[in-house]
Amino acid sequence: MTVYFIGAGPGDPELITVKGQRLIQQCPVILYAGSLVPVEILESAQEDATVIDTASLNLDEIINLITKAHGDGQDVARVHSGDPSVYGAIGEQMRRLDTLDIPYDVVPGVTSTSASAAYLQKELTLSGVSQTIIMTRYAGKTPMPERENLKALAQHGATLAIHLGITRIHKIVEDLIPTYGADCPVAVCYRTGWPDQEKIIGNLSNIVEKVRERKITRTALILVGPVLNPESFMDSYLYSEDQAHIYRPKNKPAEPRKVKRA
Repeated sequence: MTVYFIGAGPGDPELITVKGQRLIQQCPVILYAGSLVPVEILESAQEDATVIDTASLNLDEIINLITKAHGDGQDVARVHSGDPSVYGAIGEQMRRLDTLDIPYDVVPGVTSTSASAAYLQKELTLSGVSQTIIMTRYAGKTPMPERENLKALAQHGATLAIHLGITRIHKIVEDLIPTYGADCPVAVCYRTGWPDQEKIIGNLSNIVEKVRERKITRTALILVGPVLNPESFMDSYLYSEDQAHIYRPKNKPAEPRKVKRA
């Protein structure tokens, strides 16, 4: 019996891995975060599967359900939104399962950062603009280590993906303007991947007003950095004719590789 922590992606039911979908189809017990995971993802579950929305349950209650399934010899699909390894709160669940000697596996999922970049049709790592993405959150009920406060992270000048901070966006702007400047581009992506997804485009000087006009107070990712609207950027070396590599030797005519399929 195994517990599978499955990343369901940010909202679009099609943004789940083939492996994740297969396990949902196979597992007789499915525990999912109903407030964040679309129920459509569970449509392929077995008709007689036990499907439980854990949105109203605490950690002990969830572990009790897993323990019961383990005692019955049943695999469990524990379905989380996005990627379970990023703000997925699976650490404490795995710690409990280690104590109980219950085996588990983790299936990654599409992060809200990746999905939001796709929604915005932006590349977050442009040559000459930014090659670093910092995924972080703003201090709230869960405190931040002092070395990771936003002002300290801003010193890197990297592209920022700020989770769980939309209600404190005015504080975020105050922390970032001294380093990034008032004209630095910002995108707020609300419920990326869901039918009611929205995006708000602005800069650090006007994003607070725009967010308040749209009355967005939850489930939003804040992306900050020049990469969102660069004045210019360099072509990468990946496809440069001047950059040889094992698949494209220098001074040799390029020949597309044809793949033989069985």
